[in-house]
Amino acid sequence: MRRAAVAGAFYEGERTSLEKQLRECFSGVTREENENVLGAVVPHAGYMYSGGVAANVYAKLPRADTFVILGPNHQGIGSLIAVSEDTWVTPLGEVEVDKSFVDALPKRIIDVDETAHKYEHSIEVQLPFLQFLFDKNFQFVPICMSLSDEDTAREIGEDLANTIAKFEKKVVVIASSDFTHYEPDRIAREKDEYVIDAIAELDVAKFYSRIYERNSSACGVGPIAVMMHATKKLGAKEGKLIKYATSGDIIGEMSSVVGYGGILIS
Repeated sequence: MRRAAVAGAFYEGERTSLEKQLRECFSGVTREENENVLGAVVPHAGYMYSGGVAANVYAKLPRADTFVILGPNHQGIGSLIAVSEDTWVTPLGEVEVDKSFVDALPKRIIDVDETAHKYEHSIEVQLPFLQFLFDKNFQFVPICMSLSDEDTAREIGEDLANTIAKFEKKVVVIASSDFTHYEPDRIAREKDEYVIDAIAELDVAKFYSRIYERNSSACGVGPIAVMMHATKKLGAKEGKLIKYATSGDIIGEMSSVVGYGGILIS
């Protein structure tokens, strides 16, 4: 059983207060399921900062049998590319891992390793959004990444796409990432727009080129690139920015912000 590591910190730690917090995140957001969506980029900061951006993405996600959630490994522990098989618990209840999908994954580069997930927040913070919308009617596959190079991303993306193609089920691939960290608001917006344009084009080479060119501090480069590779192989044609904000929009401090982008891939 994988216990919640950041409940009470990144989001409310008790069911009633968490449900209230999620309702606030979705306040003013219209639920419009888009069956064509194959992937997404969603932020993973504390809900008070990025919950509104995340809600705008989740409101458009279709119902799926399985959500593959890729997140960066901020903790630097465990296997370099780690999938979890444990049942995960949040204040909203238990979420089952799709073990048949995990079993079908090639294990050339992906290890089954619970250690990498134990304290990591980037995947955990996505689950309450899915639970809030879909209750218990989904499974998920959590993959935590310490590597973010282009070759690794390509290999994992191909492995994911090939595995998804084996099943007669709806699968959506979510990349958990924040964008620019701790730069002035104007610079963060310029950098992030430049990088997000490449994501919208599903151009992985351009994405990496722009990340390096602008020295982007986006933390989920690997997860985003994996999601792009996988969804493109599955037939995705474009990405669309749904909502962008910075921490400055929330707290008014513009000299050092974090950027949050919500993107849908279809």
